[in-house]
Amino acid sequence: MSPQAAKVTIPPLPEPLRVAVADSHTHLDMQDTTVDDALRKASSVGVTTVVQVGCDLKGSVWAAETAAAYENVHAAVALHPNEAPRIVLGDEENRSRQEARPPGGDGALDEALAEIDRLAALPHVRAVGETGLDHFRTGPEGAAAQERSFRAHIEIAKRHGKALVIHDRDAHADVLRILEEEGAPERTVFHCYSGDAAMAEICAAKGYFMSFAGNVTFKNAQPLRDALAVAPLELILVETDAPFLTPAPYRGRPNAPYLVPVTVRAMAEVKSVGEDALASAIMANTARAFELSSY
Repeated sequence: MSPQAAKVTIPPLPEPLRVAVADSHTHLDMQDTTVDDALRKASSVGVTTVVQVGCDLKGSVWAAETAAAYENVHAAVALHPNEAPRIVLGDEENRSRQEARPPGGDGALDEALAEIDRLAALPHVRAVGETGLDHFRTGPEGAAAQERSFRAHIEIAKRHGKALVIHDRDAHADVLRILEEEGAPERTVFHCYSGDAAMAEICAAKGYFMSFAGNVTFKNAQPLRDALAVAPLELILVETDAPFLTPAPYRGRPNAPYLVPVTVRAMAEVKSVGEDALASAIMANTARAFELSSY
């Protein structure tokens, strides 16, 4: 098989987990499948619950509607950190899934945040996210809009009593600073945890959940494995961030919730705990983080 063909080949189903787990962060609307097929394949390997995460208004509405239609799907709604500057400053090059947009200014961001606020009040919406800061894709010109959006999402999460799901890319110190300044919600999740072991100790002291994705399996990800090693078992979640961050040995191919077992097994090795014990802890942690009454 050529390298090009391998990248588009769907990874096989892994051996099922004996103890069910949840995918704490996925994007079913970005995957080349139906919701029913995605959930069926996931359930067949022991991934029985997923958190569907919105990144913009359209995606957040879809997440809320999908969660309302499926008992084992729970929604998170937000404007992604890179979406807020596009709303304010415009997106003439159509870098997102939206159509090309002219600058909307602060008023357009206020309107978008009001819609996120409305969605966050819905009972099947379990979290506000993914929000946060991204210093990798957004330059200095978008920093003000990004930070204002992040602070607004923190307030929305606290007012509605929902978990906060954080996107933190190359912005560790600023994310931690803003959480301290605003006061973090009672349940805060660092999605696709990307910090080092020292930051994991800070998050643990604050009671923040750390969700690990498939990139913890990458050869060059030793700092992530070091962070996982020191993260308390009671604060660990697992996710796919699908269709992104497919775990090794399938890196570069499409990711999906059914591949969570691959990451769980790699995490169990790092933590030096049994697969079943880790899966049990992950499911209990996910239920606590997102206030899931049944799973």
